[in-house]
Amino acid sequence: MSSHQHAAKIPYKIFSNSSLASAFVAKEMVDLIKEKEKQKKPCVLGLATGSTPTGVYSELVRLHKAGKVSFKNVHTFNLDEYYPMNPQSLQSYVRYMNENLFNHIDIPKKNIHIPDGTLKANQIEKFCQAYESSIQKLGGLDLQILGIGRTGHIGFNEPGSNEKTSTRVVSLDQVTRIDASGDFFGEENVPKKAITMGVGTILKAKRIIMMAWGEGKSGIIRKALEGPVSDQIPSSFLQNHSNTLTVLDDASASKLTAVYTPWLVDGCTWTDKLRRRAVVWLCQKTGKPILKLTNQDYMENGMSDLVTEFGSAYKVNIRVFNELQHTITGWPGGKPNADDSHRPERAKPFPKRVIIFSPHPDDDVISMGGTFIRLVDQGHEVHVAYQTSGNIAVFDDDAIRFADFVRDFNNAFGLTKADAERFFKKVTRDIREKKPGAVDSAEVMAIKGLIRRGEAKAGCRYVGIPDSQAHFLDMPFYETGAVKKKPLGDKDINIIADLIEKVKPHQIYAAGDLSDPHGTHRVCLSAIFQAVQRLKNKPFMKQCYLWLYRGAWQEWDIDEIEMAVPLSPEELMRKRRAIFKHQSQKDSAVFPGSDKREFWQRAEDRNHATANEYNKLGLAEYEAMEAFVRYHF
Repeated sequence: MSSHQHAAKIPYKIFSNSSLASAFVAKEMVDLIKEKEKQKKPCVLGLATGSTPTGVYSELVRLHKAGKVSFKNVHTFNLDEYYPMNPQSLQSYVRYMNENLFNHIDIPKKNIHIPDGTLKANQIEKFCQAYESSIQKLGGLDLQILGIGRTGHIGFNEPGSNEKTSTRVVSLDQVTRIDASGDFFGEENVPKKAITMGVGTILKAKRIIMMAWGEGKSGIIRKALEGPVSDQIPSSFLQNHSNTLTVLDDASASKLTAVYTPWLVDGCTWTDKLRRRAVVWLCQKTGKPILKLTNQDYMENGMSDLVTEFGSAYKVNIRVFNELQHTITGWPGGKPNADDSHRPERAKPFPKRVIIFSPHPDDDVISMGGTFIRLVDQGHEVHVAYQTSGNIAVFDDDAIRFADFVRDFNNAFGLTKADAERFFKKVTRDIREKKPGAVDSAEVMAIKGLIRRGEAKAGCRYVGIPDSQAHFLDMPFYETGAVKKKPLGDKDINIIADLIEKVKPHQIYAAGDLSDPHGTHRVCLSAIFQAVQRLKNKPFMKQCYLWLYRGAWQEWDIDEIEMAVPLSPEELMRKRRAIFKHQSQKDSAVFPGSDKREFWQRAEDRNHATANEYNKLGLAEYEAMEAFVRYHF
């Protein structure tokens, strides 16, 4: 845990991961509840929803079941609710709170307050006034916990909300609706309005804790904590609150000045990693390649001690230039019979056994399709392990199209003509009668899973590996039919561990893209890490390297990259064709996130950009590059 502040105008604490951070927040809440209980006073909590506080609620439930805390003296007020919204809907915050917290603790039902999404339009204003009054009658909020949206919103206070706003109905920002589209199975199903506590209501809380996890929040966290106070970033108003703490994990804190560029705010200890980041940053700021940086460039940007340590800018430049040059390799599996002392991968053994873990059935070719092709072309034994079925990311009309195919070619399912007709009618009826955001029937989910599986096989065949080396793991945590997944369990980890032990790989590639907005990548990576920890003392694991790639959402920063695989124009085109085998994700995906480009376009733009960054640093110029970071276990 770290608590350096420097340029930030709101105090913050950084934890190595969101689990530790969540436990810290939960402990503060429990301590407050117990203190208020001693005082024989009610404890009034403002609560948030979404993916950020789920770990906090899980820890509160654990502590309650362990007999460490009672919620009988607690009153809660939730920040917001979509409008209109049935409380039983999958996306309802009433349902969210019940499933994640209230159904598992001893809080009296009468003490729970959540904005009502079923009100008639002419009832909302009166309800909001009563909501404010209920908080005031209890003496105000003792503690308000918050997440932060990509627009900088807190609650549903979108850009333009000022510090005097109270509980009211608001129109949702387009970015917020896009971010919520995954939960609603399409942007068109996301409500356009919500009822939310105002910024002014939040600021009246005696204590505020704002939380953020993951790289996707790092940019807005920097603006909220270090930028000017502005209604365009409503969370920035927390700078005016005298008792606010921001709780972050390493990833969400990564763009804060004291973390990303510590040499600008204080003296720092120059590690190899930090030195490389500083030189790359200096190149990007000055627009110069590495070998053209001067003593003066270093002096003017808080890096004079680097020059002092090395004796001259030129010596620093050469050191970092060589380090970056050595990350580039056309042999991701290692070049046989070559000096590998300055290569990211070993020359021996050759060929290698390789497992590429793909969270969804297309991440392998989207994220590292060029490297996949190289590994196969260069003679390695490549296995691909598709961790989830990806069945929720298939459009309904595709499922109907394939059900129609079954009807016309009924022998594929071993059905009679009448059975095939009944099957087709059931599938179309299930889809027609399904409400937005509802879970598919078992038959529809099976069809969608088979569509993704068939596409993945087609991609593997195109790249050149046999069907026997494509493994479909169907990890149980994913198979809920809904965006919300089950917690990762032993069965999930065992599936990963069993495959690793069976293949005994020399290389593992895994998705390290934690900005995936739906969280599947994060869970899949956690399963791999836990499986690797279980197996790390096995003799074959001593020879195994674990490489992390990133996917459709972002790329590694240049200073982080430890292996960069250049792609020729021909290889980039082969990668594109491999991506095109995933036809259900072509043109328009069910869960595109905030980026409207197709996945192949995102991948190519990212690969071009990585190559261009290397070029601007004065290194070799390539058409495109895929990037990897090694995980040491």
